[in-house]
Amino acid sequence: MKLSKTCLAAALTLSLASTAYAAETIKIGVSGPYTGGSSSMGVSMREGVRLAARDINANGGVLGRQLELIERDDEAKNERGVQIAQELINREQVVATVGFINTGVALAATRFYQKAEIPAIVNVSTGTVVSRQFEQPKYPANYIFRTAAADNIQAPMIAAEAVTKRGLKKVAIMADSTNYGQLGREDMEKALDALGVKPVVVEKFNIGDVDMTAQLLRAKEAGAQALLTYGIGPELAQLANGMAKLGWKVPMIGSWTLAMANFIDTARVNGDGALMPQTFIQNPNTPKRKAFIDAYVKDAQPKNGVIESAVSAAQGYDSVLLLAAAIEQAGNTKGQDIRAALENLQKPVEGVIMTYKQPYSTTDHETIDSPDTVYMGEVSKGRVVFAHPEDEQRSVANSGQSAQ
Repeated sequence: MKLSKTCLAAALTLSLASTAYAAETIKIGVSGPYTGGSSSMGVSMREGVRLAARDINANGGVLGRQLELIERDDEAKNERGVQIAQELINREQVVATVGFINTGVALAATRFYQKAEIPAIVNVSTGTVVSRQFEQPKYPANYIFRTAAADNIQAPMIAAEAVTKRGLKKVAIMADSTNYGQLGREDMEKALDALGVKPVVVEKFNIGDVDMTAQLLRAKEAGAQALLTYGIGPELAQLANGMAKLGWKVPMIGSWTLAMANFIDTARVNGDGALMPQTFIQNPNTPKRKAFIDAYVKDAQPKNGVIESAVSAAQGYDSVLLLAAAIEQAGNTKGQDIRAALENLQKPVEGVIMTYKQPYSTTDHETIDSPDTVYMGEVSKGRVVFAHPEDEQRSVANSGQSAQ
């Protein structure tokens, strides 16, 4: 009888241990600004990430385990981003991280993931250098990937829209003073130079500025026919409203952030007509996109059913799908194996932006390498729509699905 009880206890202990092991989650870090001027991007990204994790977990998870999101608010502050990276790596022991909205935060924080050999997918920050800091041959392996359209893709599109399509050769550049704004400005000047155009003025403004009259007057007096912008929603709205106060109306053509809700809501009618590159526009033109949009609107209940930053939400969603596919292919949660799997994904991944077919390689950590999968959006009556009909047609083709 004693032996039987001992065997029963041992069997029960083994069973509990096996259950605990089977229930162990896969921890994924989610880092972004959920408060402050960049929060519309951060919150939208986080909601997209949550939707992807929920879908994956509802279908059995990854390697038979559930994904657990470890979310942290970096407040768009570089030093806070560094603290979070160290916490997620050392205390939470995440196997990978997604997020990074602001270029400065991304540059400050990703070096810790690189050193720890933990993959990080940058799903919103567009600074060209972000995913290229640790490239070969200087580094044996690069652990930083991206699902956003980098500025060296966006800037030529912005320049071409103004100069080639619209014939506007007297342009002014307006960029904020952050890493994002100034690195974007550099890419913009290079893109204009390639078209043989030199900006009539290059102006700078700070985060929190509410009066850009002086900069706008200099652009107007220089004969600018368009404003090419690099900044985020609140300050971009002040540019649009400032032009209205001066009674001066020229096209605003800028980086993807002109689609932010806090630009559209603050600029109101003054923001109509603003143009910007977009990887995703809230248009249910395929079954996958309709399901994503419907789920987002149901869960987050955004104002008027408009996603505050649709690009951030979609890129956040797709980043988790790509990461989950890599972990499944790797067969484990070791950083080196996940990185290697991301660089050689064997199965297509159907995202909401596109169907990804081997999106990365050992030398290319960008899902978007050309303007072919980026579209010009336009602000119209409080939302972003396709600026050109042919762009919507391309967006459906890139999805790998039939139109809704």
